[in-house]
Amino acid sequence: MRFESTIRIAASPERVWEVFSDVERWPEWAESVTSVELAEPGPLKVGSRAKIKQPKLLTAVWEVTELVEGEHFAWVSRSPGVRVTGGHWVEAVPDGTACRLTIDQEGVLGPLMGRLTGKLTSRYLELEAEGLKARSEQA
Repeated sequence: MRFESTIRIAASPERVWEVFSDVERWPEWAESVTSVELAEPGPLKVGSRAKIKQPKLLTAVWEVTELVEGEHFAWVSRSPGVRVTGGHWVEAVPDGTACRLTIDQEGVLGPLMGRLTGKLTSRYLELEAEGLKARSEQA
């Protein structure tokens, strides 16, 4: 089951990527994120792990599985019967940047979790997109 949010941002892709990839600062601009703790300090890379706390959800550990600097990263969180992949894309467009956020819930319990948490997941993606836009457009 896939959830997705796309937003246009009046800022350069470099600026949007700078904000988006600094995951430990997400709680400053994303209402849907309470805390993010990287297991190792430094920039994101494949294998980076982050513990994320969000309201109304269990704390989850996410591991970066794909990363193309300045363009996108994906990370995965696993729990019994569910594999959740979060995708984060940044793309240059004539008036700034297009940004896409996705959540894919897979596994035996993926569809059930999608139905149970679908409204919350969609709302959190919207909040993250809106927060990313506001932070990226700040001077």
